[in-house]
Amino acid sequence: MGYQISTIESGLLSIAVLAAASLLALLVHRLVYALAKRFVAKTATKLDDSIVRNSNAPTRLIFVLIGISMSMPFVHLPQALSNGIYRLIGIGVIAGIAWLIIGFINVLSDLMIERYDIHVSDNLTARRVQTQVHLLRRIVVAVVIIVALSAALMTIPEIRGIGAGLFASAGIAGLVVGMAARPTLSNLIAGVQLALTEPIRIEDVVIVEGEWGWIEEIRPTYVVVRIWDLRRLVVPTTYFMEQPFQNWTRKTADLLGTVFVYTDYSIPVDDVRKQLQSILKSSELWDGKVCVLQVTDATDHAIQLRALFSASDSGKRWDLSCEVREKLIQYLQERYPGSLPRARAELFSQGGEVVRHGRRAKST
Repeated sequence: MGYQISTIESGLLSIAVLAAASLLALLVHRLVYALAKRFVAKTATKLDDSIVRNSNAPTRLIFVLIGISMSMPFVHLPQALSNGIYRLIGIGVIAGIAWLIIGFINVLSDLMIERYDIHVSDNLTARRVQTQVHLLRRIVVAVVIIVALSAALMTIPEIRGIGAGLFASAGIAGLVVGMAARPTLSNLIAGVQLALTEPIRIEDVVIVEGEWGWIEEIRPTYVVVRIWDLRRLVVPTTYFMEQPFQNWTRKTADLLGTVFVYTDYSIPVDDVRKQLQSILKSSELWDGKVCVLQVTDATDHAIQLRALFSASDSGKRWDLSCEVREKLIQYLQERYPGSLPRARAELFSQGGEVVRHGRRAKST
């Protein structure tokens, strides 16, 4: 009975020592990071802020594991339990290091994103860099997680084969994955190709599956397109490597807008051309580069006028197109109502009279 009591007391004392070591490690960590936050608050750069923010949680776990590991020689636990705790400490250290690596990947990502702002008119370089950073970060993070999980499983002798198999399935051993993993692998490879070849970037204006919108997210296996009416179109990354699509901002954010107006043959085209120039000059949306009005078609009922103009980005181009269309129609209604499209017809009555435009005229 005395032996049992001493064993229970020894176990409780060991638990108390481990808990105290964990608590002490947390207090030390809290003190260190409180000093670190106070220091980085005085600096102008955001790099040290990102380092402190992204390393806070993983280092907390590592501090606790170090505290428990340092206290293990001072506790008396059964050998099997001690071995289990050491094994958990090893797995925890692997997880903490992987977590810390992911944190520093995020630090580098924040540093690159901070240098390139996409919230400007001509943001081609910024969108290119941010697209590569976002996509490559997700791929590297996925690789780090797979490697850490494989390493953690290989520390356990009973399931070491699972860890080795996971290494192989991740491609680290250079083996080909099974047929079931082909769609995922093809999307991952397409994601790497997107980052390198850059057919699309964050905030590119695209037309996909007949839908007009912006590239909102690019992930290793899928891309999210924000449609103009705020719907989201989710497309596999392989789509952008295998299917044709329109990218309106591939080289530059500048775009040309077009408006088609149909009028009668009697319209004075030069007057409409001067009115287009007046409309564009009074608009804040026009970038002052392109202003053209041409007769692009003529049918038996009307002529087609095409107004061509430029804008600095897709949003302004759309709004400017609507503005030009509305004001041209209003101009025609007010100044040349008789030049609006009309249908002509000749009707012959039994008496040989011809009716033109609703008026009766003697046939000659």
